[in-house]
Amino acid sequence: MKKTLSIIALSIIGFGLVSCKKENKETQAADAVATDSTATTTTPTDSSTVAPVSAETATPAPASNQPLTTIALSESNFDFGKIKKGDKVEHVYEITNTGTNPLVISEVKPGCGCTAPDFTKEPILPGKKGKITLHFDSTNFDGAVNKYADVFANVEKAPIKLTFTANIQP
Repeated sequence: MKKTLSIIALSIIGFGLVSCKKENKETQAADAVATDSTATTTTPTDSSTVAPVSAETATPAPASNQPLTTIALSESNFDFGKIKKGDKVEHVYEITNTGTNPLVISEVKPGCGCTAPDFTKEPILPGKKGKITLHFDSTNFDGAVNKYADVFANVEKAPIKLTFTANIQP
């Protein structure tokens, strides 16, 4: 029983690490195959094992009970255009606190391991600006890609979704 649970947990973790190396369509197809194969192996342990794992990954930390504020983004989507396979690129999204309370960014959670975030960690005072930088590694991609990161902060409609696109050339 414990071996089965361990194998399932390791498979889910391993699959999550590998999923960024494929195009979105291939990943979705592989997700369906992995879900089907684990579901037929042991149904009772799957539902008890998979539910907590997905709940943990889908529920990030709230903005630590800070009073809400409002923001303005310089942009929420960026297009890198054509870049060479293997290029590591980054883009800075500027965020302005347009409210009356300090803006606290608690977490920036990329949708893929190929994207790494940096962001202003200290509270951003009203009227001041902060930065969120997304670093993208194109090594494992070909063609058109669409990626995102969710920004969790003390704003009413969190998370804020930042997106970018690129066309990876050989």
